[in-house]
Amino acid sequence: MGTRISKLGIRKVFTGRGDLTVEVEVHLEDGWGRAIAPAGASRGKHEVKYFPDDGVDAAIDVFKRWVEPSLIGMDAVNQVAVDKKLEEVDGTWDFSKIGGAVAVATSMANVVAVADSKGLWPYQVIGGSLANVIPYPLGNTIGGGKHSRGLGPDYQEFLILPYGAPDIYTAVYTNMEVHREVGKILAKEDPTFAGGRNDEGAWTAKISTDKALEVLSSAVKEVSRRLGVEIGLGIDAASSSMWNGKAYVYTNEGRELTPKEHFERIRGIIEKYNLMYVEDPFHEEDFQSFAELTALFKDRLIVGDDLFTTNPDRLAIGIREKAANAVLIKVDQIGTVTRAHETVRLALNNGYRIVVSHRSGDTESGLLAHIAVGFKAPIIKTGIMGSERVAKANELLRIWDHLGGVARMAKIK
Repeated sequence: MGTRISKLGIRKVFTGRGDLTVEVEVHLEDGWGRAIAPAGASRGKHEVKYFPDDGVDAAIDVFKRWVEPSLIGMDAVNQVAVDKKLEEVDGTWDFSKIGGAVAVATSMANVVAVADSKGLWPYQVIGGSLANVIPYPLGNTIGGGKHSRGLGPDYQEFLILPYGAPDIYTAVYTNMEVHREVGKILAKEDPTFAGGRNDEGAWTAKISTDKALEVLSSAVKEVSRRLGVEIGLGIDAASSSMWNGKAYVYTNEGRELTPKEHFERIRGIIEKYNLMYVEDPFHEEDFQSFAELTALFKDRLIVGDDLFTTNPDRLAIGIREKAANAVLIKVDQIGTVTRAHETVRLALNNGYRIVVSHRSGDTESGLLAHIAVGFKAPIIKTGIMGSERVAKANELLRIWDHLGGVARMAKIK
């Protein structure tokens, strides 16, 4: 079977939010694959550059002139070599010449092509024959912050994690039932609520942060009682988008909090609502506050997204400072599957949990599920409702079936 790259292709496509992105095809002598780059609305400043300065057309032009000729003839099985070639062709750490979207779509398409050539599934190419752990789906239920255009709570996401589910079907179903229950409660709580949902399928309502957590807690209790599944609560504060350089701006609450006041606000919310998952509680340069919160709540997941941007150099600082105990993994933040795996390996070797994540501007691709299983992540952040979110959940169901009797759920607690 021939695994050398014989041809590549690229096209403009759209995310679920209607943003332009690129889809890349990698053709081998015997097999092919394609992948789409997702796009985030809330991007950390340490992420790779999504497109070159002149946009998507420049990215496509550079792909045809530089990327395609450089990769033809390479053995696609050597993922590290393919990804290193992408870095070499670009010549910058942040893929500013070819664009991070081109890099990640090409890298992921190569994985799919190798899987097709060898009669495997992508998660087996990434994780090998021992990859059999299915992550729990972390779901965004109520939206706020940037994702709800400043009309909802100040924090960006209100999340649930069905860590007590015995299998992936029950886990996915539990998230959907909580989402439905939250919608029913919001209809009673907010007279202006018309069933609106944001980019990630989370409910959007004109309520405060505390009201959102009260609604979510109530829904979780009801569904947990009915289904017999333990469910954890969480938030993604996306604090970098609230930080103005001196204080945290709470638009919904109409006030600004000093760093100390914001710290106490986060601490109080964790204690009051027994949160088990807290993402980006502070802005992306505040390693010290992350470290202080992590020391206070060693039994919770204190997660860095904008803090780390899937970057091993940033994570190394966090490890040294003892900032956070979990890292969000978004392959598109760092540009290639190989780079993301380096961050995963560094995290696991230093006792950090990994959470493989979608983006707000995502697509109908289910490949993220394969990345999560291949990376042996205990949690996958997928959203709950919306076709581009359900695509990841449905792919997890297929992987569970494909694994058969050897599949097992991850250990969270």
